[in-house]
Amino acid sequence: MSGGGHLAVLGLGEAGSEISADLAARGRRVLGYDIRPVEPPEGVELAGSPEEAARGADAVLALVPAADAPAAARSVLPVLGPGSLYADCSSASPRQKRELARMVGRTGASFVDLTLMGTVPGRGLSTPAFVSGEGAGRLADLLRPLGMPVEEVSGEPGDAAGRKLLRSVFVKGMTGAMMEALEAARAAGCEGWLWGNIVSELAGADEALARRLVEGSYRHARRRADEMAAAAELLRGLGVEPRITRAAEARLRELLEGGEA
Repeated sequence: MSGGGHLAVLGLGEAGSEISADLAARGRRVLGYDIRPVEPPEGVELAGSPEEAARGADAVLALVPAADAPAAARSVLPVLGPGSLYADCSSASPRQKRELARMVGRTGASFVDLTLMGTVPGRGLSTPAFVSGEGAGRLADLLRPLGMPVEEVSGEPGDAAGRKLLRSVFVKGMTGAMMEALEAARAAGCEGWLWGNIVSELAGADEALARRLVEGSYRHARRRADEMAAAAELLRGLGVEPRITRAAEARLRELLEGGEA
């Protein structure tokens, strides 16, 4: 894509501000819009409306929360048409991404499911991203020369979002388990010890450890389920509700009942 026009960014929150500022720093004209009164990032021009920001843009990047994604798309439909490129960068579900693609597609514009695969603060445009949808290749060709590491997943909107959400099951689930364990350790008077143990395990993690954790749960489901039941009892005694602990125990019991272990 030649990239002779400007880029539009809808949503100038934390992620939108950093990415739009980086785009401007790399020589692109950027028109930004936010529903709230905001100071535009350095080098970014503040538009008076979504339509003003998106009209004639090489690409429209909607960096808004998933709950606001439909409204953001609807706000620029009047100025989209054949040749337009609209990218939803929210953490919406694959189903919602496909609904957005149908909405945008009725204008003749190409939709992109652009999913940021890491935290944006401190990285901005260098945040790794997955793209899928009809316009994925065009957007990748536009953003890669500007410094964004973009990986094309497929031509189906929602596939990029699906990969992020699958990763979120692991990352957010692990985070929840850490928070529950640390809360209990704080009540037991050994939070510092457990924190050091967690950091040590993460720092030394490799594929062998990951396989041992997963495959060992199939081989030793009964013992590990009993261990988590004992852990849940400990947490209750410390005044901590063992939500993640009980869920882990239930999953291990399911392995036994289903004959998987």
